[in-house]
Amino acid sequence: MTTAFDPIDLSGKTLANRIAMAPMTRSRADAPAATATELMATYYAQRASAGLIITEGIQPSVVGQGYTNTPGLHSAQQVDAWRKVTDAVHAQGGTIFAQLMHTGRISHPSLLPEGLMPVAPSSVAAAGQVFTYQGPQDYVTPKELDQDDITQTIADYADAARNAIAAGFDGVEIHGANGYLIHQFLAPNTNLRTDSWGGSAADRARFGIEVATAIAEAIGSHRTGFRISPGNPYNDIAETDPANVLETYTTLIAGLAPLDLAYLHLVESPDRDLTARLRKDWPTAFILNPFTHPETTGPGALAHIADGTADIIAFGALFLANPDLPVRLAAGGPYNTPDAATFYGGDHRGYTDYPTLPADSA
Repeated sequence: MTTAFDPIDLSGKTLANRIAMAPMTRSRADAPAATATELMATYYAQRASAGLIITEGIQPSVVGQGYTNTPGLHSAQQVDAWRKVTDAVHAQGGTIFAQLMHTGRISHPSLLPEGLMPVAPSSVAAAGQVFTYQGPQDYVTPKELDQDDITQTIADYADAARNAIAAGFDGVEIHGANGYLIHQFLAPNTNLRTDSWGGSAADRARFGIEVATAIAEAIGSHRTGFRISPGNPYNDIAETDPANVLETYTTLIAGLAPLDLAYLHLVESPDRDLTARLRKDWPTAFILNPFTHPETTGPGALAHIADGTADIIAFGALFLANPDLPVRLAAGGPYNTPDAATFYGGDHRGYTDYPTLPADSA
């Protein structure tokens, strides 16, 4: 029987175990350069016993930033800063992928260089507020991406992926979940386009597929993962029709599967049947961030590896509170309790009303 503590081959990279650290925004980068810090190097190195670390969301371009003090991968200075992090993780024997997160409309002009506006597939403002340096502010109506903008944005993702490899990362995860730009293209309430980038499930899935294709061509498919969260209403996404959700995500999977990516990372909805369908359709490693609301993902989730539901389980809050989590899981505890008051990421997946917090890129 396969267990969480067995190694796994991830597209040619052997992981020590099947326990992943989920991406969780920490807002600890140095501003305004958006560079990684020594604190971040310590933080990730402490958790290097994970089979796979997936970093906090990293903006692939200046217009992709949606929160205060989040890091980027679009400048030489940022690449140099990230090398301290990757070197620290590798020195501890760890494997680390950079999560590329373009927030799209989940941003504010005050977070961007002067003259820039948040962008999205359609000019539809998100409900709610974003945390800025001036405090919480209402989301604005974003600029609708035109064809040239879309072409440039895809190129920005590919350039950021190249920068990630130059910075020493083992690969990248494309953030297609939680209401950020790629998810905004997938969802019918945020993508109102009638051109080849919207309308049908195939056209709504096109942007994510083309981003993945560009990145796979830039750094290799074996270094590329993709994250999705079907039906997740976080950041004012409305994917409420189960038939539409099934069509959208099976179409997306059908477009991504031929790329032979390293993995698919699913932020699970309450629909376990959908999980099973996507698992069946996906040809390579399947990472699961299981639906456990209102609890955080706990040790019991490891059973999903033994029963074949997933190849790797991603833990969020529990990894924050327990940097040596794989050791504790193997020993059956004890576990430190996550502090919800300071937890901005991980298992907050939007299936209920959560407090407005600086970020959640899990």
